[in-house]
Parts: sequence; C-alpha cells; structure tokens
Amino acid sequence: MSVFFIFSERKLAHYPLMPLGLFGQKSNVATLFVGFVHGFVFIAAEYYLPLYFQSAKEASPIRSGVLILPITVTEALLGITAGIVINRTGRYLELIWIGMTLLTIGNGLYIHLNATSSIAEIVAFELVAGIGAGLLFEPPLIALQAMVSQDDTATATATLGFVRNLATSMSIVLGGVVFQNSMQMNAPGLRAVGLPADITQQLSGSTAAANVMVVGTIADPAQKLAVKQVFAGSLRNMWILYTCVSACGLAASGFIAKSVLSKEHSETKTGLRKKKDEE
Repeated sequence: MSVFFIFSERKLAHYPLMPLGLFGQKSNVATLFVGFVHGFVFIAAEYYLPLYFQSAKEASPIRSGVLILPITVTEALLGITAGIVINRTGRYLELIWIGMTLLTIGNGLYIHLNATSSIAEIVAFELVAGIGAGLLFEPPLIALQAMVSQDDTATATATLGFVRNLATSMSIVLGGVVFQNSMQMNAPGLRAVGLPADITQQLSGSTAAANVMVVGTIADPAQKLAVKQVFAGSLRNMWILYTCVSACGLAASGFIAKSVLSKEHSETKTGLRKKKDEE
C-alpha cells in the first residue's frame, strides 16, 4: 500500500495529498522525523505510566490518573510557553534542541523506575520528560512551514499531523509488544518464587496488562514484590526502546535548518479553483 501511495502521489495525482517535494530538502525530512519521534515517545508515558502505577505501585485507576497529571499539565504549560517564545523572539530551533534533549533524558530516567521508587522521584522524572515533550508540539510545525512555500503550507501542516498520528499508533503497538514479550519471558521467574500457576498465567504475555489488579490479591509479601518487579522490569525494556528512539530524534534535530521568520503578512489564495483558473 505504501509503495502504491508513493507511486500515486508521484505519477498519478494531479493534486497530491502529500507532495513528495516536501521530502526533497534535508531540513524537511529531519523536521518530519522529529515530529514522528515526538509523537512516538510522548504518548508512551501518558499511556503506559498508569500501567506502572497500577501494577508496581498498586494505585487505583483514579489515583494513577492523578499521578499522571504532572506530565500532562507540564506538557500543556510548556506548549503554551513555546508558542509565546516563538512569537516574541522568532526562535524555534533552540526549543527543538532543548525539547529533544529533555525528552531523551526524561525517558532515560524512566528506566530507573522500579517497585520501590518514591512518588517524588517519579514526579521529578515526569516533569523532565513533560518539559521536553511540551516544547515539541509547536516548533517542528514552525520549522516545516518556514521551509516551504505558502502554497504548500497547508499540505506540509497536514503531512506533519499525519506523521505524528501514525507515530502515536505505532508507539502503543510496539510498546505493547515489548511489554508482553518481557512479561512472558519473566513467567518462569514468577513460578520460581512459588506463585500459583493460575496467577502466573494471568500475569503472562498479552493478559498481563488487563490483570494488574491481581497484584493486590497476592498475600505473600515476597511474591507480591517479585510480581511488582517483573512489571517494572518489563516496562523498563519498553522505556529503553523509547529512549533510543528519542535519541535518534535528538540527532536528527541537528539537521533542521534555521530560518528567519517574517512578520510581514502576504495573502495567498489556495484551493483547487485557484489552481484550475491558473491552468
């Protein structure tokens, strides 16, 4: 399907949905890749940290929602801040560099989370990652729009949105695969500590995430701690994946070109009617 889409956009489409010329500049490719990485990485914490809270920390669904607020609120506030900074200074490239750096560090810090991590430690990690993620919602869009003509601004914007949406969906699936495989690999260790076979089965593979509340029913302290550590360890493998992907995005951000943003407004007519009139 991807090959056919590319062929269609290049050879068949008179008005392509995604002009392949966008990918002709190194800066645009780097910007789109950063947008992909941002979508791939930031959604992971919002989706999988509640799983960590409910398994390794035995938090209720409501409490896990409260514990995720530091990162979501921080992302919102820094997203607003980034827009203000760009509006006043015209500088966006530095925000991308800072954002990618903090996003990489924040996800790297998640690797250290375990069953005994304190709430203060977790919140601190969330703030670092949240600042990084929040700084990356707007600047990549500005970087892309600054490098294309006004006629291509709409399609460039839509392309970045498509790339981000694709990244978030891929992130959840790939992260889930890593988590499920890790839980399956740790099943023998759970049996070794004396955990009953039925509970071990519930906490293995694809059923593990759906049975986090089983952790609270385990009476033996040693067995419960072992289960919590297995959950945290399986999530750790996932955080390693996201940290590596984020590091690739950080490297790619170095190829984004700097452009001076214009404050002059020029009217551009868009739409198929205008194009047909010109033809």
